Amino acid sequence: MGQYICPDPSQNQIDSATQQYYGCTKGKDVPSEGEANVWCIAADKIICNETKNSTFYKKMPCKWTNGYSLEIALLLSVFLGMFGLDRFYLGYPGIGLAKLCTLGFMFLGQLLDIILIAAQVVGPSDGSAYVIPFYGAGVTVVRSDNETYLLPQADWHNIT
Repeated sequence: MGQYICPDPSQNQIDSATQQYYGCTKGKDVPSEGEANVWCIAADKIICNETKNSTFYKKMPCKWTNGYSLEIALLLSVFLGMFGLDRFYLGYPGIGLAKLCTLGFMFLGQLLDIILIAAQVVGPSDGSAYVIPFYGAGVTVVRSDNETYLLPQADWHNIT
């Protein structure tokens, strides 16, 4: 960690139309799909064994989008969230109808949705990522449960 930068910022490796690395394909059925080979650069004075220099390729995951804009979702939530239009836009008609009938759960649901959409906790119902007007500050939610919490790793040593 911190020993390389991926992708290399001096290379143009991101397609502005899809906000994905060049070479990304949508799909989870084939293991090679959903990943792209990205040119990376190692930190100063680090030489890679494979390339014999400080650059290398690394497989990076792709996030697919279906056209749902973060800006539009947030604007709908702020100005028309009391009518549930933000939830209708994101593909949650049940919650949208409940917000419509209760004026955004007496405006508390509207305030909560503004926060959840801005933090990118609530996203499109189809599981796609938001289209963000710039490539950068996307949020990745990392979840933990009893199966993933502090699993012993191969490089841990028993300390007694």
